[in-house]
Amino acid sequence: MSRWKWIPPAAGLLAALSAGDASAAVPIKILGFDDMSCRAWTASKDDAEQRALYVAWVRGVLTGHNYANQSQQVSTISSGTVEQHVQRYCTEKPLGQFSDAALRLSDQFSGRNAAITK
Repeated sequence: MSRWKWIPPAAGLLAALSAGDASAAVPIKILGFDDMSCRAWTASKDDAEQRALYVAWVRGVLTGHNYANQSQQVSTISSGTVEQHVQRYCTEKPLGQFSDAALRLSDQFSGRNAAITK
């Protein structure tokens, strides 16, 4: 066989491997509480101080989103709306992380409506 028949498959394999690396999502490093579980969120229901800290953290995430994505900012959002959103998320996904609820909130309220991948 001629050498030219082997080059396209090799080039295709190389391109596929390169594309796989480029499209792989880098996990987001969450800087938050030691326990970011929905279980911890739910347990804070009767602890107003802890719940307020969690809500403030989520609002900080939204501020960070606004800083990093100035063309797609989250509008003003009340602490009550934040709390309701996280509560709904954690009710639907009790084994989830409330940090994920914060990220989904930034997706929804910024108009992006796509998961953060990087």
